[in-house]
Amino acid sequence: MKPIRILIVDDHTLFRSGIKLVLQRHEGFEVVGEAGDGLEGVKRAKQLKPDVVLLDLHMPGTSGLEALGMLAEDVPEAHVVMLTVSEDAEDLLETLRAGARGYLLKNIDTEFLLVSIQRAARGESVMSPQIAHKLADSLRAPARVEVVVADVSPGRLSPREREIIIMIAHGASNKEIARVLNLAESTIKIHVQGILRKLNLAKRVQAAVYAVEHGLVADK
Repeated sequence: MKPIRILIVDDHTLFRSGIKLVLQRHEGFEVVGEAGDGLEGVKRAKQLKPDVVLLDLHMPGTSGLEALGMLAEDVPEAHVVMLTVSEDAEDLLETLRAGARGYLLKNIDTEFLLVSIQRAARGESVMSPQIAHKLADSLRAPARVEVVVADVSPGRLSPREREIIIMIAHGASNKEIARVLNLAESTIKIHVQGILRKLNLAKRVQAAVYAVEHGLVADK
């Protein structure tokens, strides 16, 4: 069987080297590349077409979450597994919604990492036990709604921007929105940036909450 081709994206050189050394010691795994930030990771993934991307969450510059969104659109065949120190259930939920195949903490043992990579390569979901417990606790707790601080009227948005923010609220990616509106994906990205700027928001998820809170999304 062909080895699983892996790309490691992490801003810590020593950590990348350590993971690479571990994987090289075991048959069935091949580290085809490394990257020190999210944007470089996306570029390398486009070039190398790995089976699995091990992606850190919190990195300077282009974060893991931002890179995850780009990977989901540009290299959808790659299975992305977040490999992070964050035990925040909100981080977990946000990355899973953005298309991550799994969420592993950096303190996992070698055997669990190897098995998780194998499962992710088969399209299965993987998760560290500790974070799985936190996720279960968060789902049992009363739902929390992210507060959107923007006090801006939806009337500031153009008709096209209103269309796009509604689709964002329904979970559509830029690629999906572009296909529905028959526009270039780059055009949609510009519109999304304009929406966030007009509403003084930082993230797509905030735009989605804003759309719901301001009545742009009708209840089904």
